[in-house]
Amino acid sequence: MRIFDPHIHMTSRTTNDYTAMYDAGVRAVVEPSFWLGQPRTNVGSFADYFDALIGWERFRAAQYGIRHHATIGLNPKEANDPRCREVLGLLPRYLAKDGVVAVGETGYDSMTPAEDEAFAAQLELADRFGLPALVHTPHRDKAAGTLRTLDVVRESGLAPERVVVDHLNEMTVRAVAESGCWMGFSIYPDTKMDERRFVAILQEYGTERMLANSAADWGHSDPLKTRATAEAMLEAGFTLDDVDAVLWRNPVAFYGQSGRLNLDPVPGFEADAADAADAAFAGAGATFEGNSVLRGVRA
Repeated sequence: MRIFDPHIHMTSRTTNDYTAMYDAGVRAVVEPSFWLGQPRTNVGSFADYFDALIGWERFRAAQYGIRHHATIGLNPKEANDPRCREVLGLLPRYLAKDGVVAVGETGYDSMTPAEDEAFAAQLELADRFGLPALVHTPHRDKAAGTLRTLDVVRESGLAPERVVVDHLNEMTVRAVAESGCWMGFSIYPDTKMDERRFVAILQEYGTERMLANSAADWGHSDPLKTRATAEAMLEAGFTLDDVDAVLWRNPVAFYGQSGRLNLDPVPGFEADAADAADAAFAGAGATFEGNSVLRGVRA
């Protein structure tokens, strides 16, 4: 079973998570830029964070056999902070980079005028750079926020097939399905959406344009929820081909619109990772030579 997690915040996860994900079948991830849990106070902190997403985290993931990609954007929560407004001017520098497969997370947190402005600006950037857009729907008043999101997408002129509206639930999926946008579901241990509820949605709406992600971060989340989703689908009578569609082919199709996916096996991991891990370390190159993550030999 091959799994592509299309929304996971690996910056907040451990190397043990990478190992467990690989063992569960995860071979590729997309890491959206997001709020770090406390306010960032200057634009330079965003630049350092974006640099880490497209460099360091890609390197770290490869040590465990996983291809890492990123989305870059000003998240809606921080769009309300005047200290962060200049980030919009920084984004073009990063949206041209290899490994950046979408603009985001953008969208809504509290549905403020500042979020309206940042959201519209980033959809315009997605169109300019020929990238898809990853859109965050608000945790509060999600139904109204989703409808407002779809209005902004329509007004932007960005083709709906280039947009995934994420963090959906039973109340919001129909409107997004009818819009032509992709539908994203964050599978969580006890909030947002679980694998059983998601399977029920698949039974009603089918597998087309459906994405399942773990959205795992520092909070109570689980990077193996994509695997749990696959198992729940099989238990409910879906086929292995259905599972492959939702957990591999769909995210490949959506993010593949960027032209920047790299899904080749990581060198040294084509066979058993336990026997070949050192090959990935040996191929790390000079960029991270001497980095503490390379301490010891994983023989």
